[in-house]
Amino acid sequence: MREFASPPSNIPKGEKANGWQASLSLGFELRRERTVLTRRSHRGPLVVQRPFYPGDGVCHLYLLHPPGGVVGGDRLSVDLDLAPGCAALITTPGATKLYRCNGLRASLEHRMRVADGASLEWLPQECILFPGAAGDVSTKIQLEGTARVAAWEIQCLGLPALGQRFDNGDIGFNLEIWKDDSPLLLERLSLTTQVLDSLSGMRGMPVIGTMVVGPATDRACEMARGVLVTALPDCCGATLVDGLLVVRYLGESTSRVRHLFFRVWLILRQLLLGWQPCAPRIWAT
Repeated sequence: MREFASPPSNIPKGEKANGWQASLSLGFELRRERTVLTRRSHRGPLVVQRPFYPGDGVCHLYLLHPPGGVVGGDRLSVDLDLAPGCAALITTPGATKLYRCNGLRASLEHRMRVADGASLEWLPQECILFPGAAGDVSTKIQLEGTARVAAWEIQCLGLPALGQRFDNGDIGFNLEIWKDDSPLLLERLSLTTQVLDSLSGMRGMPVIGTMVVGPATDRACEMARGVLVTALPDCCGATLVDGLLVVRYLGESTSRVRHLFFRVWLILRQLLLGWQPCAPRIWAT
């Protein structure tokens, strides 16, 4: 795993004293058989680079948070709206880092609407929770009609490579996948030191990951399981629920879970989404 700098010790005067209040709203439309970013508005330090079109017919976009980390009091929100027929892949150039709190909770909220016939790939890099972090991370994806999705979220508690455990802190995670106003997956998890060490929780393993792909088939589930059998000594599983494939990881390495999810994504991308494998360029830097 990579090493990271220590979190900031001082908070500048002004707005940052109460936390960054940042928001980003993006709208995509299909124009001449190409997905185009037609609406972009932001407040505070949340921006995007220009779209990339690497040859797979999908609009690749990178979310940027220039401060480089989130502290207590920060409130960040991202809204994505994909019009019918669009295809977009959204990722981040690096890990999201939640530093120790300063008496306030942080908040990260992601809301995504995928219209009929559109495809969304939500593939951010991991979220690293520094000891003492406190906050809430929420992701809601609304699918309409024949919309398709491939998404993953990875959390790392503490800094295992540096021997720093998540020995204090409180993080709430909320993941929701909806199909035409009906819930496919509603998941809430409160991460504390008790959950980290519990045999019925994370069993002392600091890295968890959830990947969802849909609509999926029994064949897709079996293909995913074929990849997961190579994941030992980590714990993995794949389940098909109401046409949604849910892949889970519990282990000790963010690099291993990224590699595992990447392999599942590669074999299912063409089968379920109709696109040839094409990794974002930023992942190679």
